[in-house]
Amino acid sequence: MFHVIIPARYASTRLPGKPLQDIAGKPMIQHVWEQARRSSAATVTVATDDRRILDACRAFGADAVLTREDHPSGTDRLQEVASLLGLGDQEHVVNVQGDEPMVPPALIDQVAADLRAFPEASIATLAEPLDDVQTLFNPNAVKVVTDHQGFALYFSRAPMPWNRDAFADGRPEKLPEGALFRRHIGLYAYKVGFLHDYVRWPASPLETCESLEQLRALWFGCRIHVADACQVPPAGVDTPEDLERVRQLLAAG
Repeated sequence: MFHVIIPARYASTRLPGKPLQDIAGKPMIQHVWEQARRSSAATVTVATDDRRILDACRAFGADAVLTREDHPSGTDRLQEVASLLGLGDQEHVVNVQGDEPMVPPALIDQVAADLRAFPEASIATLAEPLDDVQTLFNPNAVKVVTDHQGFALYFSRAPMPWNRDAFADGRPEKLPEGALFRRHIGLYAYKVGFLHDYVRWPASPLETCESLEQLRALWFGCRIHVADACQVPPAGVDTPEDLERVRQLLAAG
């Protein structure tokens, strides 16, 4: 059994009021909630810091809670909601971002099942093979390297692993065959007890340097299991252009 929590903030630099943007006659957050409800989750709860989003969610029948506005990270907001819901330390939650209206339910189930399958992990997450140079060298695409069991060794915005020979003269035209390049997919399952520990730890130097929250978990010795996604996840909505693309996709059925 697991629970889904969907953080949904009103503020967005590139797309203010993003969760309430209309897509095919529904606010975006409703599409996310409906996709999460198609998973095997025992409960699905929207967590927001804005009453407009809270009211919209309750209007279409979602369970929603109002959180503090001053959380330094999404993980902190998740921990507050787990506490508000009274979840036990051994229970599992999946964090589904509120700007992913086409998130496949199969991926939600997969990451939840992966956390159950690896009890030594505090977190489970997903990745996909990376086979193009542009993405590998794009700092907005997070890369991950794992050990032979799939446990994360490191996450970075930099190209990794660094192929010494192929990259000797800088960025190559194409990636070498058989390389272990993987792009991280930001869908997480957590043990609730880990969330309570996480918010008590100070930000780690690596986390601050890379601006990646998961590096705090590695810094403090927690294990993160990474599985290859069972299907390609569609991109989320960050910009007005993304919003229009998703509108067209959903309008086409």
